[in-house]
Amino acid sequence: MKMRLLAAAMSATILALPAAASPVVGVDALREWNLIVLGDLTSSSEVEGRTFVGGNLDGNSSNYQIRTPAPSSYDTPGLTVVGNVTGGAKNLNNASGAVVGGNVSSGFNLNGGPQTVKVGGTIANTNVNQNTVNSGLAANAGFLDGLQQQKSLLSSGMTDLSQGMNKLTSNSTLTVSGNRGTFNAQPDAKGVAVFNITSSDLNRIGEIQFNLNGADTAIVNVSGTNIVLNDNFLGGTQGLGEHVIWNFADATSLSLTTAWGGSVLAPGAAANTGNYIQGSAVFGSLVQNGEFHLGTYTGGYTPTPPTTPGTPTPVPEPGTWALMLAGLALGALLLVRRRRVLAA
Repeated sequence: MKMRLLAAAMSATILALPAAASPVVGVDALREWNLIVLGDLTSSSEVEGRTFVGGNLDGNSSNYQIRTPAPSSYDTPGLTVVGNVTGGAKNLNNASGAVVGGNVSSGFNLNGGPQTVKVGGTIANTNVNQNTVNSGLAANAGFLDGLQQQKSLLSSGMTDLSQGMNKLTSNSTLTVSGNRGTFNAQPDAKGVAVFNITSSDLNRIGEIQFNLNGADTAIVNVSGTNIVLNDNFLGGTQGLGEHVIWNFADATSLSLTTAWGGSVLAPGAAANTGNYIQGSAVFGSLVQNGEFHLGTYTGGYTPTPPTTPGTPTPVPEPGTWALMLAGLALGALLLVRRRRVLAA
């Protein structure tokens, strides 16, 4: 009888736990998310693709996944927040879904197809309708651990990726004529073009022309701690985010005032945006007053040797936790029964 009760309890425990997606690591993070903020995000704007926030999400009403990104290989929701969601209502669109580690006091407007929202703490000001909203999940083993693991992997992985790119030898050149800067990519056999310039180089030009010349990935390493992005792109920004990575490995602050073409990697920067970025973007923290447009990185760049993100303590997925606990309980029960038989 006890064995039957234990088996029933094991099944109930496993079914009650939330499903855990595999963590996203390395360059794949640039393909998966339109915006990654390792710390806090204060937003009054919108993101066309998926968003990851390692701290808290605050600010006025803001919009997430307003377009449909490429299918996720990791089952990633449109919005992931490790901390709390406060401020104005957040709009989740196009079956976005969300995972939140803390509390949601702002409320969600769930627009488009049926969505699934998982919240570690409490959630308010949200009309569930035909959607699935689960709260109080922090009580389940592994829910918060999985979010913290993903944050840790992104924090170390994006920093390592940025520093690794920063050490690459330049094989392409920036030429300046008057107010115009022309980036002429000269890709190597793997299709990778590398530019090494300074923030002063960016500051002395006002117009950017980018010639990929068949490059799969163009990496522009920009030295300097205080970065201002205020240039215009001749020919527009289309097609740059998928293949161009602007790498600001030393940046501690970044301010953007014009529309920017290309993915932006600045994992140590406190950023402020007032116009859109077309491509993937990674910041330490962000005050967002400009949009993030799809055109996320799709190139095939692989670090050589591959950058190895800091390795956090392995965290079993929720289902694994359940099986481990149930296994321990079953072993204990069998041991007690064996001792009773021997003592008889």
